[in-house]
Amino acid sequence: MHSAVVYALLAAALFGASTPFAKLLVGELPPILLAGLLYLGSGTGLMLIRLVRDRGWKPSGLAPSEWPWLLGAILFGGVLGPVALLFGLTSTSGSAASLLLNLEAVLTAVIAWVVFKENADRRIVLGMLAIVAGGVVLSWPTGDGGMTGWIGPLAIAGACLCWAIDNNLTRKVSASDALFIAGSKGMIAGAVNTSLALSLGAAVPNATIVFATMGVGLLGYGISLVMFVLALRGLGTARTGAYFSTAPFIGAAMALVLLGESTYPAFWLAAGLMGCGVWLHLTEHHEHEHAHEPLEHSHRHVHDEHHQHEHDFDWDSSEPHEHRHSHGAMIHKHPHFPDIHHRHAH
Repeated sequence: MHSAVVYALLAAALFGASTPFAKLLVGELPPILLAGLLYLGSGTGLMLIRLVRDRGWKPSGLAPSEWPWLLGAILFGGVLGPVALLFGLTSTSGSAASLLLNLEAVLTAVIAWVVFKENADRRIVLGMLAIVAGGVVLSWPTGDGGMTGWIGPLAIAGACLCWAIDNNLTRKVSASDALFIAGSKGMIAGAVNTSLALSLGAAVPNATIVFATMGVGLLGYGISLVMFVLALRGLGTARTGAYFSTAPFIGAAMALVLLGESTYPAFWLAAGLMGCGVWLHLTEHHEHEHAHEPLEHSHRHVHDEHHQHEHDFDWDSSEPHEHRHSHGAMIHKHPHFPDIHHRHAH
């Protein structure tokens, strides 16, 4: 299996599992403070891991032109998205909210196709339509344990839109250090939301709640985001979002077990539609003759067919390794995803 697919599925599992735990914490903390502590846990933990990995502080490696993309991703994905989600969870069941989060994959793909001109084939489009249909079924107001109004679903849909924008902006910097990208997002977004919550009068919770929240944030928002960035590097935005759409199924299953929530007919119909959409995504195959334009960048790599270059330093033949390198023009044919080496027109 392509390693980027594994990263995407790991990201989905960690984030999906975090949603029911966040639902449990909603009753303990105001939504803005909860979002802040989740991201502070993510950022603090990841930055500590990065310091240990690099044996001290190491520059980010981001070019000046890449910082606006990262800051935009932090605003939408780290500040606005979590607050919208946690506000929506106050009036939406954990299992239903978990499935509704599939809309993030749809909105991610639409932005990738329309704004950033990423390629999409028929299977991806059909899968997205199935997920949209499931979201409509799931968000229809009911009185049997699902949605009881439009406010909760609308807030969660808003969170999905914020994260869709975030995903597309993050793709622009996905070749850079994933720990720095995810860690800086957590530190900045967490500090902003926590400061805002405290300024609005939120009380500081006890240490047990704080550490529990930050722990959920490190796993469900931090490590998950690192895996997501690595997947973006290898799959492109729309397809990473497609694999990531397995997250709500994991979250829904955990909500049913941990929270004792009851199911209802619309829930299972939505699950079936969304499951069909995910299956179409997972079985997609993309192959055609394509051209590579000359490119220069830096990322971890091995010397495969796309990395045939000389080194201007002493190299001990270890792989994978990371350094700035150039790609020459090339035309060939093989199965591929719109990764950092295959962002070509069709």
